[in-house]
Amino acid sequence: MNTQVTLAGVTFKNPVMTASGTFGSGMEYSEFVDLNRLGAVVTKGVANVPWPGNPTPRVAEVYGGMLNAIGLQNPGIDVFMERDIPFLKQYDTKIIVNVCGKSVEDYLDVVERLGDEPAVSMLEINVSCPNVKEGAIAFGQKADALYNITSEIKKRAKQPIIMKLSPNVTDITEMAKAAEAAGSDALSLINTLTGMKIDVHRRKFAIANKTGGMSGPAIKPIAVRMVYQASHAVKIPIIGMGGIATAEDAIEFMLAGASAISVGAMNFVNPYTTVEIVEGIEKYMKQYGIENVTDLIGAVQE
Repeated sequence: MNTQVTLAGVTFKNPVMTASGTFGSGMEYSEFVDLNRLGAVVTKGVANVPWPGNPTPRVAEVYGGMLNAIGLQNPGIDVFMERDIPFLKQYDTKIIVNVCGKSVEDYLDVVERLGDEPAVSMLEINVSCPNVKEGAIAFGQKADALYNITSEIKKRAKQPIIMKLSPNVTDITEMAKAAEAAGSDALSLINTLTGMKIDVHRRKFAIANKTGGMSGPAIKPIAVRMVYQASHAVKIPIIGMGGIATAEDAIEFMLAGASAISVGAMNFVNPYTTVEIVEGIEKYMKQYGIENVTDLIGAVQE
């Protein structure tokens, strides 16, 4: 059985990755998960300077998932390069760094710093960040803004780039096409859906930010649909995510057109989820006599 997948010239031992923001930068989960078993560790978002994040409370449980408004709290690129990269280099897994910023220049600062680090295989660009110069509309919610930031990053990046698309748009295929046209090497989707929860007894918002990003099993059907649509709109590979809890969920995304998958919210529920999915995919392949996991990509019968 061959579980290897290749995205933009980078080969992964299997298609299972972690979703940014749900796994720290690997260190936090290393006592539960053998990182050597994973196709890749996708780090928490890294900015050019430390970000304090949003005021608390910033996490709330909802039916079928959770809301978060962490605000991409992170210690910044200096600490990340000094602490997290050396830690991850100890393991036989690919390193994908998630990059965030408030302006194009912020992103470019991080991308250029990471360009000199050969251990980093790919960069995942979080375009769900508010663009402070454009009235706080997220980079990933307007096709022209997405095209612009993708093309600027592509000019400077030494690693292949993955644009992480926001589902909070009218037409996901328009965004997928804009990212591809601007030179993105791959796409990842979906990021969280904007949601809200109100405490009826206190008559207050459950999250200080009022709104938060919803993740968890409840969003999976939307994510599968968007991955399917995007995979038919572009030729570049897609990393699917959104509510993946089991190997069956992961395989569903691959059948819809994803070349790899990321596990997010379920890491909080069961920290062993990623490895269980790796083993579950292997079991499925044996059960159905599948020699190459790549044979599953887009193999849903029309």
